[in-house]
Amino acid sequence: MEDQDLQNPEYSPPLSEGIPLGIQHVLAMFAGNVTVPLLIALAAGGPQLITPLVQIALLAAGVATLIQTIGIGPIGSRLPVVQGTSFAYVGILIGALKSGATLAAVFGASIIGGIFQMILGFFVPQLRKYIPPIVSGVVVMTIGLTLLPVGIKYSAGCGAYPSAASWCKTGFGSLSNWGLALFVIIVTLLIRRYGKGIWSAASIFFGLVIGYLVAIPLGMVNAGKVAAIGKASWFGLPDQYFGLDFTSPAAISLIGLMVIMAFITTIETVGDISGITMGGANREPTDKELKGGIMADGFGSAVVALFGGLPNTSYSQNVGLVSYTKVMSRQVVSIGAVFLILLGLIPKLAALVAALPYPVLGGASVVMFGMIVSAGMKLVSHSGFSARNMLIVAISIGLGLGIWQVNQLAGLAKYGPFPPEVFASWSIPLFVSGIVVSGFVAAILNIFMPQEE
Repeated sequence: MEDQDLQNPEYSPPLSEGIPLGIQHVLAMFAGNVTVPLLIALAAGGPQLITPLVQIALLAAGVATLIQTIGIGPIGSRLPVVQGTSFAYVGILIGALKSGATLAAVFGASIIGGIFQMILGFFVPQLRKYIPPIVSGVVVMTIGLTLLPVGIKYSAGCGAYPSAASWCKTGFGSLSNWGLALFVIIVTLLIRRYGKGIWSAASIFFGLVIGYLVAIPLGMVNAGKVAAIGKASWFGLPDQYFGLDFTSPAAISLIGLMVIMAFITTIETVGDISGITMGGANREPTDKELKGGIMADGFGSAVVALFGGLPNTSYSQNVGLVSYTKVMSRQVVSIGAVFLILLGLIPKLAALVAALPYPVLGGASVVMFGMIVSAGMKLVSHSGFSARNMLIVAISIGLGLGIWQVNQLAGLAKYGPFPPEVFASWSIPLFVSGIVVSGFVAAILNIFMPQEE
């Protein structure tokens, strides 16, 4: 494979290479994609909702990803963008469900939010002058930096939300968990360094597989998840429909939050698309790619909500994977999307992937999330490392990560001018990660700080 071929989204590798590369993308995003519906199911009514919501989430991710890679008219970036259930919505959805909202209200509001994001996507080319490389680079770096703790938590032996995970009983942060995660990192780097062709390009996939196999005799594969593999059926369709609600007070309130989330998701997706093109092809995305990508983000969320799918967005861990492999082929990600759909239709196969030990996934995640930070640095470098630009990066990332780490401005919620419950309702989507703050501050500083000679 020539470098020029690898950097071309239209490049079609042979199936012997495309299949492991595509599955590699699925393994990278699988845990995040099923964790969100797991948490929402527990908030919405209990364990009986887990199976249908997870199954729909897998099908939805596959369909939404195909909308991105193949496209429908102007919709779709036609880039290797992987879609999955968005973590950014977890806070507001759990809060709404605990306050009495139904899943029907969640899905109704998701449709409206998705349509609004499609409208935003249509105007992205006109707004792009406010998102130059210095701004998008800050967003991409913040995405990577806020994801790194997730990779560390996986490496330590639990999911991204250890307190909510009943399987965190093997010793969070134990030597065995860290040893397995470091083993995966070392194996991945060795295959990347000494492997040739597909072995080098899919080194994370092979690192995950080898780590999985090593974990079995060590007794590090959760027994409950192993039992679930045997109990899972070979074929099955989701057997539950949750309905749609647009008019109840809870639904109307959620619609307002979903509109806010459309702005946030748009900023994230601009960063992800920029990270993919910069990390995989050393270029900025075109207006057409950004417009199509944002519209596909909203369209995908609206479509999957019709069938009980939670809001989807581009997955940043796969941005890191593209930066790592340098394979820009959208066919590779389309293969991954087909595999996601199969996982949704074959519960036994999904259970097999779900049994992947968290330390194994954590080792690979640390590599991928670190690559996202590197892709953001490369974007910033296109604007130059002047004192002005470095100040913009310092202030925007400092505020974004600082506010995100210090309990989402809990002090302002307690002592500010608004009642705590009012503050929480609109602040959660804004401060659930540092991405929005970093991107907004970087854009404002870029506009008002004079360019240096």
